[in-house]
Amino acid sequence: MSEKQVVKYRVTGNVAVISIDNPPVNALGPGVREGIIDALAQGNADSAVEAFVLIGEGRNFMAGADIRQFGGVRPVSTRTSAAAIDASAKPVVAAICGYALGGGLEHALACHYRISTPEAKVGLPEVLLGIVPGGGGTQRLTHLVGPEAALDIITTGRHVGAYEAQRIGIIDEIVDEPDFLAASVRFAARVAIVKPLPRAHLLSEKIEQAGDQALAFDDARKFHTRKSRHQKAPMHAIALIEAAVKGSFEEGLALEQTLFAELENSEEAKALRYAFFAEREAAKIPGASNVPKPEPVSSAAVIGAGTMGSGIAMAFADVGTPVKLLDVTHEALDKGMKRIRDNYAVSVKRGSISQSEMDARLAKIQGVVDYADISDCDAVIEAVFERVDLKQAIFRKLDDVMKPGALLLSNSSAIDIDIMAQATKRPADVAGAHFFAPANVMKLCEVVRGTQTAPATIARTMKMARDLGKIGAVAGSCDGFVANRSRTSLMTEMMLMLEEGAMPEQVDRILVAFGYPMGFFAVNDMSGLDVSYEGRQRRAAADPSYRKLHVPDRLVEMGRKGQKTGAGWYRYKDGDRTPHPDDLVKEVIASVAREFGIAQRTFSDEEILHRLLFASVNEACRILDEGRAYRASDIDVMWLYGFGFPRHRGGLMYWADTIGAAPIHRQVTEWHERYGKRWEPSPLLARVAESGTRLRDAGPQS
Repeated sequence: MSEKQVVKYRVTGNVAVISIDNPPVNALGPGVREGIIDALAQGNADSAVEAFVLIGEGRNFMAGADIRQFGGVRPVSTRTSAAAIDASAKPVVAAICGYALGGGLEHALACHYRISTPEAKVGLPEVLLGIVPGGGGTQRLTHLVGPEAALDIITTGRHVGAYEAQRIGIIDEIVDEPDFLAASVRFAARVAIVKPLPRAHLLSEKIEQAGDQALAFDDARKFHTRKSRHQKAPMHAIALIEAAVKGSFEEGLALEQTLFAELENSEEAKALRYAFFAEREAAKIPGASNVPKPEPVSSAAVIGAGTMGSGIAMAFADVGTPVKLLDVTHEALDKGMKRIRDNYAVSVKRGSISQSEMDARLAKIQGVVDYADISDCDAVIEAVFERVDLKQAIFRKLDDVMKPGALLLSNSSAIDIDIMAQATKRPADVAGAHFFAPANVMKLCEVVRGTQTAPATIARTMKMARDLGKIGAVAGSCDGFVANRSRTSLMTEMMLMLEEGAMPEQVDRILVAFGYPMGFFAVNDMSGLDVSYEGRQRRAAADPSYRKLHVPDRLVEMGRKGQKTGAGWYRYKDGDRTPHPDDLVKEVIASVAREFGIAQRTFSDEEILHRLLFASVNEACRILDEGRAYRASDIDVMWLYGFGFPRHRGGLMYWADTIGAAPIHRQVTEWHERYGKRWEPSPLLARVAESGTRLRDAGPQS
């Protein structure tokens, strides 16, 4: 029995109950595995005990290993404690409520029976952390559900609901009773006499039914070569599932242990663990400890039925929150509602949602044209064009009609939140809720605090983001906030390198090789070159020294706005979305270079990559120094979820540490001398370079 009592043991009738009490999620921290082993030994030695129930106290069964233990020494491994469960002479029933993930599910798979509540979720998400299951999960799961289902669950790391888990063979029975423990004890008493015990690794029916799976394994490898070509874990997972099909259980366990050990301390796994913790750190709001627990947003309104507004409305409907979509004309509103219906119809066609789910989500969205119709909503999000006068007029109207305490939020991607707040008599209720396109898909919601935004407003907006399934991160208000401001430097250098001789296809090739799913020029064609054009015009009008980006401006002025016009940085043939390099773009680039006397040259791949990313690292340091971001890791979260930065690289600042602040500072200093003001080194970058500390740990200067 664990000295810390993280594992408790008691006997009810002829059933011994082993309960895990390691809040908040019953992670497999110190003492848990040892406590399970000791409890099993005690029960197996007690002639009055005929069966066991393994259960988690509180809301979860076991939510997996304590990730902070990865890379370190564990006195007892999950493989050992799972083996003790499997070897028990008396049946062990896993009683799963809440989450059974990673090592938690591996313990459940080692049990002889598994029952759950209807709300339970199971999964082996290790690949998302750059590793594979290491406690026998790849072998036992494959025997229970067959190779096809195991490939799906393990290589995606997704959570599986109770009813699906029962259908494929993970769960034996779903128990929908108020007293789940009592029902679990009755189930254990009922199976106590069943012999032989159904040990997962001895069950081969699903594997035999699957037959020759060589093609399935080949297809899985091809898929992950395309999708996860920079990550080893999915390929190792496929190899382990194949081993479960073709070899003995002992051989599979040995290979699992070897591959787990290979991955655990890999650079990929370290970066993914960092990203995991950075995401959770972003949810913490400094100075908000005295803020009451925020109320949920139970009803919402969105102003503007364009692409962004429609996507935000879908995000609310997708989680079952009623939302009103407002536009000033019935024509604009009808277009927005049609866009929403068409998007859902595509999801139905792909099989990602059912027709009934589509109908239920559409029923949550109500189109309106009168501001009075949204007055009772808990939150309203303005999502119109990036025009200051238009946004100010809308916030004046919202100030007049919205109920006291309603969140007044702007989806602006760049305009200072204080400008909108000053148009109201309640600036404390005004904040930014900057979604990224497409808003119903992209995970980031940048929550922007103005100078008068109340901490309670930030806390409630962050909760709203979480409830929408988004990752929230707080930014201070300034032009571009944190996410776009830090990325603008990269985009500027990307455009200026064109004038110096780089080509869009070369830049995109380098970015894809780095780990991005698409190059930035191809992405720009998807979103539309005109989207950033307006912002550049606004900045040029406000700052006479602003360095104009002549190449993209001229392409927009030529009508080349991307895929929607059939041409942008690339050409697109007959509705095909495959980008084709275009000689006309090369001519525009050469023309601009001649006009401004810019010498063209060739670039190495490393110079292009470093010039792009170092520009943003330097600007991110400036943002931190100004106190616009709480933590460097928050910037990493924004890049991971807002811009698709390769997750196996950890994030912009984490990646920068793999180069080192000192080498980056030397290069930035050199480019400052060559290119001028825009490359002026950030004071924070200089301090970190001199101190030898890490950029990922940097924060505002005290």
